[in-house]
Amino acid sequence: MSTRHLSFLAIAVCLHVPATVAAQGTQADYERAGRLPELCRDRVFRTRVDARWDESGDRFWYRNDLPGGAREFIRVDAVAATREPAFDHAAVARALAGATGQPVEERAVPIDWLELGSDGKTIRFNALGKGWRLDLESHALSEADLLEPPRREERGRRRGRRGRPRGSRGGPREVTSPDGRRVAFIKDHNVHVRDAEGGESFALSDEGTAEDGYGSRISWSPDSTKLVAMRTAEAQEHTVYMIESSPTDQVQPKLHSRQYLKPGDRITNSKPHLFDVDARKEIPIDDALFPNPWRIDEVRWHPDSRRFTFVYNQRGHQVLRIVAVDAGTGEAGAIIDERSDTFIDYAHKRFTHYVDATHEIIWMSERDGWNHLYLHDSRTGSVKNQITRGTWVVRRVDRVDDEKRQIWFRAGGIYPGQDPYYVHFCRIDFDGSNLVILTDGNGTHDIEPSPDGRYLIDTYSRVDMPPVTELRRASDGALVLELERADWSALLETGWRAPERFAAKGRDGATDIYGIIFHPTNFDAARKYPVIEKIYAGPQGSHVPKRFRPYYRAQSLAELGFIVVQIDGMGTSNRSKAFHDVCWRNLRDAGFPDRMAWMRAAAELRPYMDLTRVGVYGGSAGGQNALGALLFHPEFYKVAVADCGCHDNRMDKIWWNELWMGWPVGEEYAENSNVTHAHRLQGKLLLTVGELDTNVDPSSTLQVVNALIKAEKDFEFLLVPGAGHGVGDGSPYMVRRRRDFFVRHLYQVEPRREVVSN
Repeated sequence: MSTRHLSFLAIAVCLHVPATVAAQGTQADYERAGRLPELCRDRVFRTRVDARWDESGDRFWYRNDLPGGAREFIRVDAVAATREPAFDHAAVARALAGATGQPVEERAVPIDWLELGSDGKTIRFNALGKGWRLDLESHALSEADLLEPPRREERGRRRGRRGRPRGSRGGPREVTSPDGRRVAFIKDHNVHVRDAEGGESFALSDEGTAEDGYGSRISWSPDSTKLVAMRTAEAQEHTVYMIESSPTDQVQPKLHSRQYLKPGDRITNSKPHLFDVDARKEIPIDDALFPNPWRIDEVRWHPDSRRFTFVYNQRGHQVLRIVAVDAGTGEAGAIIDERSDTFIDYAHKRFTHYVDATHEIIWMSERDGWNHLYLHDSRTGSVKNQITRGTWVVRRVDRVDDEKRQIWFRAGGIYPGQDPYYVHFCRIDFDGSNLVILTDGNGTHDIEPSPDGRYLIDTYSRVDMPPVTELRRASDGALVLELERADWSALLETGWRAPERFAAKGRDGATDIYGIIFHPTNFDAARKYPVIEKIYAGPQGSHVPKRFRPYYRAQSLAELGFIVVQIDGMGTSNRSKAFHDVCWRNLRDAGFPDRMAWMRAAAELRPYMDLTRVGVYGGSAGGQNALGALLFHPEFYKVAVADCGCHDNRMDKIWWNELWMGWPVGEEYAENSNVTHAHRLQGKLLLTVGELDTNVDPSSTLQVVNALIKAEKDFEFLLVPGAGHGVGDGSPYMVRRRRDFFVRHLYQVEPRREVVSN
């Protein structure tokens, strides 16, 4: 063996890496990663159809923007199922050039707006600052009035209730009765009423105080004789302080403070009070059915004014019920009483729709192990029938048609052969019959109904397939015709690699776990690549991308010589209740047994994945997870970058943590804390946090730092002045530091870079 070869081998041995990978972390690698976002931009065409329907609802047109600034206009006849150029582009270009004396390119006819003639033989359009009329047969062009493009129709859809509960004191300060005769208002924390035309007011309550008083949530009965007002005992104060070390407007640091409730704190306690306005008295309500509210909302009167109802969400999120109160006696009874031994995901899987005319309620529940809809009798609370059923989930309700007794909703997992996270659109009757799946293609879908609702523009894609757009009938979901199939040839010509979809069995050996794999553009299957997991195991959703995008930030990290993966393990949402329940009082689990099983299965089929060198990174809940990987599974994960983590669930916001970790705060909070287990750290760790993080208290990270120091553990830490939540992804500097950390510790080489891009 030559002296040169011996020297190279000695260097490789000293670095503890294979000789084939010693060149990673070079300036060229960083430059290639930095160029990737721009390389991917504007290279995929025909990705969407912005349909402009005519008044008949039978036809529409749209424009395709094409490479090099070219454009084309398409005309579709939905009844005839035809798609064709809206006009002869070459003929129109010649006609416009002749009429205006200006050069007009056939490939980029400068039409700003178009209208299809009702006779099907003419079109009108705006171009070059003028209005024109075109005969489609003779291509004769004449001037016309400029068209006034209509405002885009409001296409808001009714959505399932999402997100955290809001405060209880918003809304108007005065509420007029339905008959217009009286006005209810709050004065000195009590309920008062006066005549709408003026005159003296009178108090309905006198016990309200600043700490426990009535707010502006007032609801009159339809007959204007009674009202319900919410009395609210205020929450405790919990002040979080942050120091802005380097403000831009002064030399000295600034102290910031904000109110920020954390698990176990005393929260606002709002309860309904019923008043007989004519008798000027309160009708007492026994609160045995709503003793400890997290929130009471959806206060609504029955049309006959004989009762009102509200939804009671009990603190701890194991009881969710609709309570009905008799307006004459104040007697309360439970119409629907939803209970769970773990948690009820009120923030993401709750939907209520009242059908007063038929005394019914549509209610969302996971009682059979999957998120479905049920039809209840609103008088007795009994279940008339389960509306949706099966080993799939309702993801969202878009619309309820009381007259036709139909529900339009989104489903996940409704096609057994497809990824269960793909969203499909469906319709079903109230009695559970006539289920129609309106979308079909193997991908995740979005739809846009035509103005009259007879047709659907359906666009679907996957991470490894650009969008396909179809026209479908809304009556039965039948395909009318394919409109567009995206052109990604220009993207593929750059050497871009699509993320790879992969599924493998989880910890139980039976449940499919889904994820994706990113490769560098210069991928060589003969090499060995370290593996980095981008992790986020927040139970509020599922997080692996499903839709096509030309660029994901993880691709730039892969470009430095890594295989980057993203996985949804057990404990995340949008699967079965049992799948979700793994997170219950168990956030440290983070689906790690499923994630490791998935990566091992992937590596068996892909020998280039080196599972002796596995890194992980994430922010917020993902930051908690990334550090947890080194604390609880150091035999598998070796390097972690954890940003702005909610490392101790007692330190983070109240709603998110009590939903998954429960209430009251018990020993499980400490057992799941990264602070508690900091002494177990093995591997290489970089912690980052912004000093002004208003989402997760920065002290959550600093308490981990303190525990690591006390445990004599080596690690790296970056506290970023002036930065907020998500600083790890928020600046080129922080992105570069994360990349450097992985190159340094997974390749055992010092990065050689001068420039970097997000």
